[in-house]
Amino acid sequence: MADTGITDGGNGAHRDVTEVLLGFARTLRHAGVAASPERVQTMLAAAETLSVTDPTAMYWAGRLTLCAEPDDIPTYDAAFSAYFGGTSLNARPAARTQPQRIAMPFGVETPTGGDGQRLEHAQASTVEVLRHRELVALSAAERDEVRRLLALLGPAAAPRKSRRHRPARRGDVDPARTVRRMLHHGGEPARLARRARRTRPRRLVLLVDVSGSMAPYADALVRFAHAAVRRRPSSTEAFTIGTRLTRITRPLRHRDPDAALRACGKAIPDWSGGTRLGEALKAFLDRWGQRGVARRTIVVLFSDGWERGDPALLAGQMERLSRLAHRVVWVNPHKGKAGYAPLAGGMAAALPHVDDFVTGHSFAALEELVEVIARA
Repeated sequence: MADTGITDGGNGAHRDVTEVLLGFARTLRHAGVAASPERVQTMLAAAETLSVTDPTAMYWAGRLTLCAEPDDIPTYDAAFSAYFGGTSLNARPAARTQPQRIAMPFGVETPTGGDGQRLEHAQASTVEVLRHRELVALSAAERDEVRRLLALLGPAAAPRKSRRHRPARRGDVDPARTVRRMLHHGGEPARLARRARRTRPRRLVLLVDVSGSMAPYADALVRFAHAAVRRRPSSTEAFTIGTRLTRITRPLRHRDPDAALRACGKAIPDWSGGTRLGEALKAFLDRWGQRGVARRTIVVLFSDGWERGDPALLAGQMERLSRLAHRVVWVNPHKGKAGYAPLAGGMAAALPHVDDFVTGHSFAALEELVEVIARA
C-alpha cells in the first residue's frame, strides 16, 4: 500500500493537504490525464469527506474523480506511485484495516492530545521538496526519484489549424458538399453543408546544449526531451548542440528512459565538450530548419548562453530562426539563481530574438516549461 505522505492534522493542516493534492493533479495532467478543474474540485471534496490517513481511500478518491476513461487508469497508477513514493495499488480496494499514521507534509505541527501533550514535527513531503530543489544539488536517491517524475511529463505543443477542412455542424458553407446534396435530391434546395478547419499538432523542436557548462543539467534535460518525443513521436524533433549538431530523435524513441539515454550517449560525440552555439544553430537551420522542421514550430533551446564562437553569428542565426518559427523559447538553468543577469556574450546576443525566457533548474521549473509550450 502506498504511503501518501499525508496525516490528518486538524483544520490548520487543511491548506497543506490541498496543496499536496493539487500538486498531484498537476503531475497527472502533465502525464496525459485530462484532470479538469471540475474533477479536481470533486477530488478535494472527497478528500474532505474521507480520512486522509488512509492511503487506499485517497487512491480511490482520486481514481474515481480524476480518471475519465479506462485508458487513464495505468497512467494514474504510475503517477500515484511516483508522486507519493509508494507502489501502485491493486485495481480492487484492499480490506479496510486500522489506518496508518502518516506524516503531514510541509512541516505542519500536529497535536497528539488536548492536555498539553507534545507536538509532533511532521515530515516534509519528499515530492514537494524535490519539485523545487536545484537539479545539481540532488543526491543519488533524489535524482532517481526526479527521473521517475520526468518520465511522467508530457510536453506537447498546442494544435494549430490546418488548411484542410472537415464536415461540421457550424462554420462556413461547404459549396461542394452542398451541391452534391442538392443533386442527390434531384436539384431541389437542401440544407446547407458546413465545414470547419481541421487541427493538427504543432511541431515541437528541442535543442539541448550538452557542453561542459551544461553537463550538470544535461541528463535531466535529455530525459525531458525523451518524455516529449515519447508523447508525440511524429511531431517532435530533438537535437543536441555543443561543438556540433546531433539529431537524437531516433534514440529517444526507446520506451525505456535509461535505454534511450544510453543510446544518446553513444550517438553524441561532443558530450561535455565546448560550446559553439552559433555554428550548431546554423547547421540546424541549413540542414533541417530551412527545409520545414522549424517552420511554424515551437523551438525550445536549453542552454546557459556561453558561446566560444562569435556572438554576432549566434545573433544572426537567432534572428533567422525567429522568422521561421512560430515561437522561440530559451531555457537557462542559471536564470533561477538569485542575482542572475544575462551578461554572457551568447545570451545577450540571443535574447532579443527570444519570445519566452524561462528557467529550468528544477523539476517545478520544467513543469512550468510544459505549460509555456502548451500555451505557445
